[in-house]
Amino acid sequence: MNPFEHSAGRFTMSDASNKYSVILPTYNERSNLPVIIYLLAKVFEEQKLNWEIVIVDDNSPDGTQEIAHQLIAVYGADKILLKPRTGKLGLGYQYIHGLNFISGNFVIIMDADFSHHCMEQPKFIPQFIQLQKVHNLDIVTGTRYRSTSTPYMTEANPGGVYGWNIQRKMVSRGANFLADTVLNPGVSDLTGSFRLYKTPVLRHIISETVSKGYVFQMEMMVRAKALGYTVGEVPITFVDRIFGESKLGANEVVSYAKGVWQLFTTV
Repeated sequence: MNPFEHSAGRFTMSDASNKYSVILPTYNERSNLPVIIYLLAKVFEEQKLNWEIVIVDDNSPDGTQEIAHQLIAVYGADKILLKPRTGKLGLGYQYIHGLNFISGNFVIIMDADFSHHCMEQPKFIPQFIQLQKVHNLDIVTGTRYRSTSTPYMTEANPGGVYGWNIQRKMVSRGANFLADTVLNPGVSDLTGSFRLYKTPVLRHIISETVSKGYVFQMEMMVRAKALGYTVGEVPITFVDRIFGESKLGANEVVSYAKGVWQLFTTV
């Protein structure tokens, strides 16, 4: 039986043997959290998938955890798990913390700032899952800088970035060009944070990863290639934040450049 049932241009992937755990790092995401949870739940239910979302909140002062408790009451404690930490310790540590509580054999990592979901149709996760299933990939990562998926699939549309000024676009492009030239990681978008992993693969790579800030995402892909894991890419549309402020600052840019050099000399 074909696992992809096409209907009116959509495919469904009913498969009781797989469970998809989303690790959702949050910090001051009170306004975004209900929307992203709704969109995730809608996609998973439409595709008839087994799922859970683990919210890892870094002690947000804006009431993010209060909203999370309300969402647990709506969707159920088996679907929404809140696993807070006592302080803001960095993105990598959030994923490591979240891995302690997941039960799925696949893990999706993403942000709660709405950057990775179109409001009209949150279509990217089904495409990630489709590409992984067809090619038995260890990792599928989103890319803003490709027009087709790798390996190719007909459902993918060109990726892109919306809501950024020219300076921020140049910084992102430059960061990826630098890393691609120096490290040759085999993927087009190293700085994105929207990925699907086989759970054992994520556990292995994360145990080898040293960086814990925004360099963490880049190092994960470099380590994946060094360890011989297979990686596919799906073009995504990246929309700037709906609510809240970007967490990327000058210190992170400097840290990124240092991280590229460190990976070049050590991996």
